[in-house]
Amino acid sequence: MEALVITPVKDAVASASLAAKAVVDSNVPITYKVFNDYSTDEGTKVLTDLAEELNIQLVHLKDLTDTPSPNYKTVLQVAQKEALALGVPLIIVESDVKVQQDTFSALLAFAHNHPETGLVGAITVDENGKVNFPYLKFKGVKDKVMSTERSLSFCCTLLSVDFLKAYDFHGLDHSKHWYDTHISKMALQLGFKNYILPGVQVIHQPHGSRPWKKLKYQQPLKYYWNKFFKGLDKI
Repeated sequence: MEALVITPVKDAVASASLAAKAVVDSNVPITYKVFNDYSTDEGTKVLTDLAEELNIQLVHLKDLTDTPSPNYKTVLQVAQKEALALGVPLIIVESDVKVQQDTFSALLAFAHNHPETGLVGAITVDENGKVNFPYLKFKGVKDKVMSTERSLSFCCTLLSVDFLKAYDFHGLDHSKHWYDTHISKMALQLGFKNYILPGVQVIHQPHGSRPWKKLKYQQPLKYYWNKFFKGLDKI
Protein backbone atom coordinates (compact mmCIF):
# COMPACT_ATOMS: atom_id res chain seq x y z
CA MET A 1 0.00 0.00 0.00
CA GLU A 2 1.23 3.49 -0.85
CA ALA A 3 -0.99 5.54 1.46
CA LEU A 4 -3.62 5.44 4.16
CA VAL A 5 -6.65 7.43 3.00
CA ILE A 6 -9.37 8.47 5.42
CA THR A 7 -12.77 10.15 5.13
CA PRO A 8 -14.64 11.35 8.21
CA VAL A 9 -18.44 11.33 7.72
CA LYS A 10 -21.29 12.84 9.69
CA ASP A 11 -24.61 12.07 7.97
CA ALA A 12 -23.69 13.63 4.60
CA VAL A 13 -24.17 10.22 3.05
CA ALA A 14 -25.01 11.35 -0.49
CA SER A 15 -21.79 13.32 -0.94
CA ALA A 16 -19.86 10.76 1.10
CA SER A 17 -20.93 7.99 -1.26
CA LEU A 18 -19.60 9.94 -4.24
CA ALA A 19 -16.40 10.71 -2.36
CA ALA A 20 -15.82 7.09 -1.38
CA LYS A 21 -16.47 5.72 -4.86
CA ALA A 22 -13.96 8.17 -6.33
CA VAL A 23 -11.35 7.20 -3.72
CA VAL A 24 -11.79 3.51 -4.49
CA ASP A 25 -11.27 4.26 -8.17
CA SER A 26 -7.78 5.61 -7.49
CA ASN A 27 -4.94 4.37 -9.67
CA VAL A 28 -2.63 3.56 -6.73
CA PRO A 29 -2.98 0.87 -4.04
CA ILE A 30 -4.26 2.35 -0.79
CA THR A 31 -5.75 1.40 2.53
CA TYR A 32 -9.03 3.28 2.87
CA LYS A 33 -11.04 3.91 6.02
CA VAL A 34 -14.29 5.80 6.43
CA PHE A 35 -14.95 7.13 9.94
CA ASN A 36 -18.63 7.31 10.88
CA ASP A 37 -18.88 10.18 13.36
CA TYR A 38 -22.15 9.48 15.16
CA SER A 39 -24.34 9.58 12.07
CA THR A 40 -28.04 8.85 12.52
CA ASP A 41 -29.23 5.25 12.37
CA GLU A 42 -30.38 5.88 8.81
CA GLY A 43 -27.05 7.41 7.83
CA THR A 44 -25.15 4.61 9.51
CA LYS A 45 -27.10 2.01 7.55
CA VAL A 46 -26.29 3.77 4.26
CA LEU A 47 -22.60 3.88 5.21
CA THR A 48 -22.63 0.23 6.25
CA ASP A 49 -24.17 -0.80 2.94
CA LEU A 50 -21.67 1.40 1.08
CA ALA A 51 -18.73 -0.18 2.91
CA GLU A 52 -19.95 -3.64 1.94
CA GLU A 53 -20.52 -2.60 -1.67
CA LEU A 54 -17.07 -1.04 -2.06
CA ASN A 55 -15.24 -3.44 0.26
CA ILE A 56 -13.86 -0.64 2.40
CA GLN A 57 -13.30 -0.37 6.13
CA LEU A 58 -15.92 1.49 8.16
CA VAL A 59 -14.97 2.67 11.64
CA HIS A 60 -17.77 3.69 14.00
CA LEU A 61 -16.46 6.39 16.29
CA LYS A 62 -19.06 5.49 18.90
CA ASP A 63 -16.92 2.37 19.46
CA LEU A 64 -13.85 4.51 20.17
CA THR A 65 -15.14 7.55 22.08
CA ASP A 66 -18.23 8.79 23.88
CA THR A 67 -17.43 12.39 22.93
CA PRO A 68 -20.21 13.94 20.83
CA SER A 69 -19.48 14.74 17.18
CA PRO A 70 -17.31 16.27 15.78
CA ASN A 71 -14.48 13.89 16.64
CA TYR A 72 -11.76 15.00 14.22
CA LYS A 73 -9.15 14.72 16.98
CA THR A 74 -9.87 11.04 17.52
CA VAL A 75 -9.90 10.40 13.77
CA LEU A 76 -6.51 12.05 13.35
CA GLN A 77 -4.98 10.20 16.29
CA VAL A 78 -6.18 6.80 15.10
CA ALA A 79 -5.13 7.52 11.52
CA GLN A 80 -1.68 8.78 12.52
CA LYS A 81 -0.99 5.62 14.51
CA GLU A 82 -2.03 3.37 11.63
CA ALA A 83 -0.18 5.36 8.95
CA LEU A 84 3.03 5.18 10.98
CA ALA A 85 2.54 1.45 11.57
CA LEU A 86 2.18 0.99 7.82
CA GLY A 87 5.03 3.41 7.08
CA VAL A 88 2.94 5.39 4.56
CA PRO A 89 1.67 8.97 4.23
CA LEU A 90 -1.79 9.89 5.45
CA ILE A 91 -4.20 11.41 2.93
CA ILE A 92 -7.36 13.08 4.21
CA VAL A 93 -10.30 13.31 1.81
CA GLU A 94 -13.34 15.02 3.26
CA SER A 95 -16.80 13.73 2.43
CA ASP A 96 -17.71 16.69 0.21
CA VAL A 97 -14.73 16.14 -2.11
CA LYS A 98 -14.48 14.04 -5.26
CA VAL A 99 -10.92 13.12 -6.21
CA GLN A 100 -9.66 12.32 -9.70
CA GLN A 101 -8.25 8.91 -10.54
CA ASP A 102 -4.69 10.25 -10.51
CA THR A 103 -5.03 12.62 -7.52
CA PHE A 104 -3.26 10.36 -5.05
CA SER A 105 -0.47 9.38 -7.42
CA ALA A 106 0.22 13.09 -8.06
CA LEU A 107 0.32 13.93 -4.34
CA LEU A 108 2.46 10.90 -3.54
CA ALA A 109 4.92 11.61 -6.36
CA PHE A 110 5.30 15.20 -5.24
CA ALA A 111 5.91 14.26 -1.61
CA HIS A 112 8.44 11.62 -2.66
CA ASN A 113 10.34 14.15 -4.79
CA HIS A 114 10.20 16.84 -2.09
CA PRO A 115 11.32 15.24 1.17
CA GLU A 116 10.93 18.54 3.02
CA THR A 117 7.15 18.28 2.60
CA GLY A 118 4.98 18.50 5.69
CA LEU A 119 1.60 18.90 4.01
CA VAL A 120 0.67 19.04 0.34
CA GLY A 121 -2.86 19.69 -0.84
CA ALA A 122 -4.82 19.44 -4.05
CA ILE A 123 -6.70 22.59 -4.96
CA THR A 124 -10.50 22.63 -4.78
CA VAL A 125 -12.66 23.53 -7.78
CA ASP A 126 -16.33 23.42 -8.73
CA GLU A 127 -17.88 21.29 -11.48
CA ASN A 128 -16.75 23.88 -14.04
CA GLY A 129 -13.14 23.82 -12.93
CA LYS A 130 -13.22 27.18 -11.12
CA VAL A 131 -11.28 27.42 -7.87
CA ASN A 132 -13.68 27.56 -4.92
CA PHE A 133 -13.77 27.60 -1.12
CA PRO A 134 -11.53 27.12 0.82
CA TYR A 135 -8.84 27.92 -1.72
CA LEU A 136 -10.20 31.15 -3.18
CA LYS A 137 -7.04 32.74 -1.77
CA PHE A 138 -5.13 30.91 -4.54
CA LYS A 139 -7.54 31.82 -7.31
CA GLY A 140 -5.71 32.92 -10.45
CA VAL A 141 -2.41 31.27 -9.48
CA LYS A 142 -0.72 29.91 -12.60
CA ASP A 143 2.11 28.02 -10.91
CA LYS A 144 1.90 24.23 -10.92
CA VAL A 145 3.48 24.14 -7.46
CA MET A 146 3.20 26.74 -4.75
CA SER A 147 4.98 26.72 -1.40
CA THR A 148 2.77 28.47 1.12
CA GLU A 149 2.77 29.60 4.73
CA ARG A 150 -0.99 29.96 4.62
CA SER A 151 -3.10 27.25 6.20
CA LEU A 152 -4.05 24.25 4.12
CA SER A 153 -7.50 22.74 4.35
CA PHE A 154 -7.94 19.02 4.86
CA CYS A 155 -10.29 18.80 1.84
CA CYS A 156 -7.71 16.63 0.06
CA THR A 157 -4.35 16.83 1.74
CA LEU A 158 -1.37 14.53 2.21
CA LEU A 159 0.56 14.50 5.48
CA SER A 160 4.06 13.11 5.02
CA VAL A 161 5.50 10.24 7.02
CA ASP A 162 8.31 12.43 8.38
CA PHE A 163 5.84 15.01 9.63
CA LEU A 164 3.67 12.30 11.20
CA LYS A 165 6.77 11.07 13.03
CA ALA A 166 7.67 14.58 14.16
CA TYR A 167 4.37 15.72 15.66
CA ASP A 168 2.22 13.56 17.94
CA PHE A 169 -1.47 14.24 17.41
CA HIS A 170 -2.14 13.31 21.01
CA GLY A 171 -0.97 16.86 21.71
CA LEU A 172 -3.92 18.37 19.84
CA ASP A 173 -6.04 20.83 21.82
CA HIS A 174 -9.05 18.95 23.20
CA SER A 175 -11.17 22.12 23.22
CA LYS A 176 -11.12 22.54 19.43
CA HIS A 177 -13.14 20.83 16.69
CA TRP A 178 -10.98 21.36 13.59
CA TYR A 179 -7.20 21.13 13.27
CA ASP A 180 -6.16 21.98 9.71
CA THR A 181 -4.97 25.48 10.65
CA HIS A 182 -3.08 24.26 13.73
CA ILE A 183 -1.45 21.32 11.97
CA SER A 184 -0.44 23.49 9.00
CA LYS A 185 1.31 25.87 11.41
CA MET A 186 2.98 23.05 13.33
CA ALA A 187 4.48 21.62 10.15
CA LEU A 188 6.10 24.99 9.42
CA GLN A 189 7.29 25.40 13.00
CA LEU A 190 8.96 22.01 12.83
CA GLY A 191 10.89 23.01 9.71
CA PHE A 192 8.77 21.40 7.02
CA LYS A 193 7.34 23.11 3.95
CA ASN A 194 3.69 23.09 2.97
CA TYR A 195 2.57 23.11 -0.66
CA ILE A 196 -0.57 23.61 -2.69
CA LEU A 197 -0.71 22.08 -6.17
CA PRO A 198 -2.96 24.21 -8.44
CA GLY A 199 -2.47 21.63 -11.18
CA VAL A 200 -3.95 18.85 -9.04
CA GLN A 201 -7.65 19.60 -8.76
CA VAL A 202 -10.48 17.95 -6.83
CA ILE A 203 -14.17 18.77 -7.06
CA HIS A 204 -15.51 20.32 -3.87
CA GLN A 205 -19.05 20.97 -2.69
CA PRO A 206 -18.34 23.62 -0.01
CA HIS A 207 -19.72 22.59 3.38
CA GLY A 208 -21.39 19.58 1.82
CA SER A 209 -20.06 17.51 4.72
CA ARG A 210 -21.26 20.00 7.33
CA PRO A 211 -24.35 21.78 5.91
CA TRP A 212 -24.93 23.77 9.11
CA LYS A 213 -21.78 25.78 8.36
CA LYS A 214 -23.62 27.40 5.46
CA LEU A 215 -25.33 29.50 8.12
CA LYS A 216 -22.15 31.56 8.16
CA TYR A 217 -23.18 32.99 4.78
CA GLN A 218 -26.96 32.57 4.89
CA GLN A 219 -27.70 33.57 8.51
CA PRO A 220 -24.45 34.95 9.96
CA LEU A 221 -26.01 36.12 13.21
CA LYS A 222 -27.31 32.62 13.93
CA TYR A 223 -23.97 31.08 12.94
CA TYR A 224 -21.94 33.29 15.27
CA TRP A 225 -24.47 32.82 18.07
CA ASN A 226 -23.94 29.06 17.77
CA LYS A 227 -20.19 29.51 17.54
CA PHE A 228 -19.68 31.75 20.53
CA PHE A 229 -22.51 30.82 22.85
CA LYS A 230 -22.95 27.14 22.06
CA GLY A 231 -19.28 26.43 21.45
CA LEU A 232 -19.68 25.10 17.90
CA ASP A 233 -17.03 25.18 15.15
CA LYS A 234 -13.94 25.70 17.29
CA ILE A 235 -10.89 26.20 15.10
